[in-house]
Amino acid sequence: MVDFGGARMIEVGAALPERVFEIDRGLLVAYANASGDQNPIHQNEEFALSVGLPNVIAHGMLTMALVGKYVTDWAGGSASVKEFGARFVKPVIVPAGQKVDLTVSATVSEIEGDRISLTISATSAGVKVLGMAKVVVIK
Repeated sequence: MVDFGGARMIEVGAALPERVFEIDRGLLVAYANASGDQNPIHQNEEFALSVGLPNVIAHGMLTMALVGKYVTDWAGGSASVKEFGARFVKPVIVPAGQKVDLTVSATVSEIEGDRISLTISATSAGVKVLGMAKVVVIK
C-alpha cells in the first residue's frame, strides 16, 4: 500500500473510479481541426461505410487522449505519468445525432516503490475498444 496524495491510500487490486466521456460528431470535427487529421472516416458517413466501417468512427488518438485525461486527472497532472500504451481493438462508433460513451476505469496492478502500474479498461457501448492498456504513474 502506498500513500498517493494525502488521504488516498492505494493498494494492488484497488479500483479507480469510472469516468464516462461523451463523444459526438461535433467533438470529432473539433478534434480533426485541432489535430489536422481530416481523414473522412471520422466525419463522412458515406465514405466510412464505403470502406467497410459500420459508421463514422472516433480518431484513435482522441480515444487515447481521453483515456490520458482520465489518468492525469487521477494522478494530479501529466508529469506523474511515465508510461502509457494500448492497442486499438475496436473503433468507437459515432452515429449522426448521437452522443456515445467512452467509459474508462482502472485497476492498480502493481506497486513498486513510487511506481504505480494501472491496467486500464476502455469501452464504448459495452464493447472493449482498447486492449493491453497499461499506465505507469510515479507518486
